[in-house]
Amino acid sequence: MTKQMYPCLWFDGQAREAADFYCSIFPNSKIINDSGMVVNFELDGQFFMGLNGGNHFKFNEAVSFVIPCDNQAAIDHYWYKLIADGGSEGQCGWCKDKFGLSWQVVPTVLGKLMSHPEKGQRVLQAFMKMKKFDIETLENA
Repeated sequence: MTKQMYPCLWFDGQAREAADFYCSIFPNSKIINDSGMVVNFELDGQFFMGLNGGNHFKFNEAVSFVIPCDNQAAIDHYWYKLIADGGSEGQCGWCKDKFGLSWQVVPTVLGKLMSHPEKGQRVLQAFMKMKKFDIETLENA
């Protein structure tokens, strides 16, 4: 039997800096240990490993982390913190942090709004024009 799976994030010598950055954004987060090569940390109870593996590999959108948010304040918090200091905005709730890691900052109500028989298509059209999600605009679509 295996233990809980967890992601290993490859950095070019920035694993501790990244772990500190992420721990400053997510509640209930902490650095567990730092060997220099590997940094183990938790973000809101989810275990992560940061590996100082060198410049051989870069992050891309093929892997992203989804942050489900119950309200606009949470969306705004994660969005602006993640894009700070060199991150970038993408479309439809996607953004990249300053290390190049992709995130999806998504309202938890999105699935319900999109499956609404009368307004689902309008919700889709509204969010396709957005970068950061705006819950009020989606609800009023």
